[in-house]
Amino acid sequence: MKKIVFAFICVCPLWAYSQLDGTRIISENGYPNCIELSNSTTRVVLEPNLGGRVLKYELHGKNVLFMNPLFDGKIYEKGVYIHPPAGRFDIGPEKTVPPHPALFMGKWTGKITGPRQAEMISQEDTATGVQLIRRFKLAENGSKLECTQIIRNWSKEVKTYCHWSRTFVKGGGISLTPLHLKSRYPKGYITYGPGAIINFNPENEENVVVHDRILEISGPVKLPKFMTDGADGWLAYITKDNQLYLKTYPVYPNRIYGEMAAGTASVYYFKEERCEIEPIGPMESIAPGGEVSFTENWFLMDYSYPIDKKTDLKDLLKMISQAR
Repeated sequence: MKKIVFAFICVCPLWAYSQLDGTRIISENGYPNCIELSNSTTRVVLEPNLGGRVLKYELHGKNVLFMNPLFDGKIYEKGVYIHPPAGRFDIGPEKTVPPHPALFMGKWTGKITGPRQAEMISQEDTATGVQLIRRFKLAENGSKLECTQIIRNWSKEVKTYCHWSRTFVKGGGISLTPLHLKSRYPKGYITYGPGAIINFNPENEENVVVHDRILEISGPVKLPKFMTDGADGWLAYITKDNQLYLKTYPVYPNRIYGEMAAGTASVYYFKEERCEIEPIGPMESIAPGGEVSFTENWFLMDYSYPIDKKTDLKDLLKMISQAR
């Protein structure tokens, strides 16, 4: 008599797989189809409805990203240009890239790709000839979030662009940016404005100081946009509610950077409302059908905001070194 063997195949629904692996589909701030990545301390919410953003980056339930409730549930209406808050990314150079609202404000698609991993994919944009893919991976433990933006050329022509991050964090904190030891800028940094002016020798301000080759912006400034050509590959920000936000990223000293002042990073300190933390990638020549990528690593740590606005740089640099 033949032995009959029964094989049972368990087909788990996506939600079950997601919950077991730190991922799930949720609604957040009026947006459906968001993707949550989480571990025991950290929560990330990816939002594909308005430009493929990181909507939340939380440590112990506290979000470091700047939010504006007026944008809850808001989507792009053709012809109406808006500036979405939270964890934004973009491509540049700023003044030569064609307007591309479909990438920056349009609807993306999101999908879970593995444990605490997901990606968001843009439309194929006719203005620029590229499609963007953003991949995210949250560490099993701790706050490290790996953010990779891929620029894919779907056109029939060579395209030349660069990575340009435009992440908004909460306002009123302390921005810290390492300056190049042999900077091409006389003061190690430049400012933009008013209007189209690029100021290579900005005047001194109370809330702008340089200590040990680190540019510290600790409060409102006359002109909000700063550019640096540093090569250390990190940017940091201390919030008033006691968090340290850190980005690390590659810098390529022997490659061409396409912003007009050849900067590798920018900080936009807007009043007490928000601050923009912007790593900039080198220029990329992308053949038809080709793609390039740039990766930022994000970290979020508990850190006491210094009431006197005097940062303990030795302690800060130690934390940055340990995180990297």
